[in-house]
Amino acid sequence: MIKKFLILLFISSLTNACSLAQTPSQYANLIGEQSSKEHLTILSSREYEGRGTGQKGGEKTAQYIAEHFKTYGLQPVVNGSYFQPVALKQISYKVEGFSIGEQGLVNGKDFFASGDNDFQQISADEIIFVGYGIQDEKYNEIQSIDIKDKVILLLNEGEPTDASGKSLLSRSMDQSEWSKNRFKRIQELLKHNPKMILATGPQAQETIHLTNDRNLLGRVQLRTDTAPPKRSITSLPTVFITEEVANSILAKKNTSLAQFTSSANTKPLAPLTIALPVHGKMGILIEELNDPNVLGLVEGTDLKDEIVVVCGHYDHDGILPDGTFFPGADDNGSGTVAILELAKVFAKAKQDGKGPRRSMLFIGLAAEEKGLLGSKYYAENPILPLEKTVACINIDMIGRIDDKHLKGNHNYIHVIGANKLSSDLKPIVENANKEIGMELDYSYDRPNEPMRLYYRSDHYNFAKKGIPSLFFFSGLHPHYHTPEDTVDKIDFPMMVKREKLIFHTAWDIATRDDRPKVDIREDIGTR
Repeated sequence: MIKKFLILLFISSLTNACSLAQTPSQYANLIGEQSSKEHLTILSSREYEGRGTGQKGGEKTAQYIAEHFKTYGLQPVVNGSYFQPVALKQISYKVEGFSIGEQGLVNGKDFFASGDNDFQQISADEIIFVGYGIQDEKYNEIQSIDIKDKVILLLNEGEPTDASGKSLLSRSMDQSEWSKNRFKRIQELLKHNPKMILATGPQAQETIHLTNDRNLLGRVQLRTDTAPPKRSITSLPTVFITEEVANSILAKKNTSLAQFTSSANTKPLAPLTIALPVHGKMGILIEELNDPNVLGLVEGTDLKDEIVVVCGHYDHDGILPDGTFFPGADDNGSGTVAILELAKVFAKAKQDGKGPRRSMLFIGLAAEEKGLLGSKYYAENPILPLEKTVACINIDMIGRIDDKHLKGNHNYIHVIGANKLSSDLKPIVENANKEIGMELDYSYDRPNEPMRLYYRSDHYNFAKKGIPSLFFFSGLHPHYHTPEDTVDKIDFPMMVKREKLIFHTAWDIATRDDRPKVDIREDIGTR
C-alpha cells in the first residue's frame, strides 16, 4: 500500500514538474504572426502618421497601447492611469508666413530663416541692397548709409577682384577673411542693428537645399533639462534666400546679382534702396509637450515587490509639413508590437493562475528619437521603485534582416548588454535560446565597438541606475529612418521567433529564485 502510494506521489510530482516545464512554451506559442502583423500594419499606417513626438500620430499610438493594455487586463499604475506624461519642451525657429512684395515664400524651399529673436511680427517698406556687405578699409560698402532698423540684402560670398583675378582685399589670388569666414559679413552687419538680413548666393542656396522639413520641426528636450537652448550665431532674423528670389528683388531696380558682380570690381557701389514691402512672423518658439510613457503592470506572486521592466519606444520621425511620413515599421513599430504581444501572454498566464513570480512592468516609451527622453524621464521619476527593479529588457527594431546577415544566416538576433553589469544575463539568454535555436550575435558587445549601441537605446537609462539591462536588436538596414521603413519589408516569421526568445528570457528572470546579481562594475551609475 505504502509502495503504491509512493509511486502515485512520484507520478504526480513528475506530472506537475512537466506541467511547470511546459508553461513557458505554452504561452510563448500564443505569440503569433497574424496578431503581430495586424498590430504593425496599423501602427505603421498613414493613419498613425509616423508616430511623431508632439504630433497626433504619437498621441494615437499611446492611446492604442493603453487600450490594449486594458483589454489584456494589465493594471494601470500611474495613479489609476496607464499614462505617465513626460515633461518635454520643443524648441524651434518658427516661421508663420514670410513675403517680399506680393510674393509669398515657402520656408525650406525659397528661404531658410534663423536667429535668436523671440517670436514676433516683422514688417518693413523697403529693402537696402548692400552688395557684398563688406566693411573693410580697402572696400567699404555701407559707410554712406545707416542700416539701423532696416531690412538689408547682401551677396554673402565672393569678393571684388581686379582684371587678373586678384582680390582687392587680400591683394593676392587668395581670398580674404571676408570670404574664408562665411559668417564674418553677417556678424559685422549685425553690429549696426538692422531689422533683418537677407543673404543670398550659391552657399545660401545650398543651405536651403540641405534644410529638410525635419530641421524645421526643431528639437525636443526635457523641461527639467536646464541646459540653455542652442542659439544660432545671429541675434536678429537672418533669412537665406535663393538667388532667384534675390534677382526678383533686384529686378525692381533693373539689375541682378550678375550685373552687380561685374560692376563692383573697381570700387564699392552705392547701396540700392528698393521699395518692396517685407512681412514675416518668425522667431524662437518654446512649446510644452507631454507625450506619455504608457505603463501596464502584470502583478507577480510571491516576489511581486520585485519588478522586471520590458520596454520599447513607440515614437518615430512622424510626419513633415510637406506630408511626407515615416512609417517606422521596424523602428520601432516592431518593438512596440513585441511589447503588446508579451504583455498579452504574461497577462494570460496570470489569468490562468500560472503567472510570473515577479511583477512585469511593460512600458511603451515616448521620445526616444529625441534623445532617449521617455526612458530618461522614467528613470528620474520612477513609478515603481528602481531599487526593486531587477532587470530591464529593451526591444528596439527586431523585424528585419540587417546588412551583416543579408547574405548569410537570417536566423539570428543581436543581444546587447549581455556582458554588462551582471554575469547572469548571458546564461539566462542562452538558456532561453534552447527553446528557440537561433544565432545569438554578441558582436555589438565587443570592447571598443565603434557604434556603441549599448549606450544608444532606452535600456541605458536603466543601466545607468545599476539595473542589469538587455537590448534585443535585429540590426541596421538601408531604410533606417527613411520613408521606406514599411511593413511589407518585415520578416514576420523571424520577428515572431525573436519575440518568443525575448519572452523566454523575461520568463526566466521573472520566475527564478534570485534576481540577476550585479557583479560587473562597468557602466554602473548611481541609483
